[in-house]
Amino acid sequence: MPHLRFRALEQEMVKTLSSPLVDELQPLMDCPREDFTIEHISSTFFFDAQQSHAYPFIEVLWFDRGQEVKDKVASVITNQVRSVLGKERDVAVIFVALEPNSYYDNGNHYG
Repeated sequence: MPHLRFRALEQEMVKTLSSPLVDELQPLMDCPREDFTIEHISSTFFFDAQQSHAYPFIEVLWFDRGQEVKDKVASVITNQVRSVLGKERDVAVIFVALEPNSYYDNGNHYG
């Protein structure tokens, strides 16, 4: 925990981001490095019955750490994604707050 899911980025780009992203996010999120999960999700996007290109979409599943931390995390993710793309691009970062009593590790919840 936290889990970062990447869509509309090449797998190699996500692989490249995985280390420096955790380097920068770990102190902001105040959790052990080994608790991060970085996932690449292959996806296809459509608009008006046609396949279309989408801008990078990153979903962050986490235990909420407040608006200030959320703003900083979104900025770090956006800047790092743009750094591997080599240009200014729209980047969507979506946060999903998980409840500790609904998150189980080996049959035990955190709450």
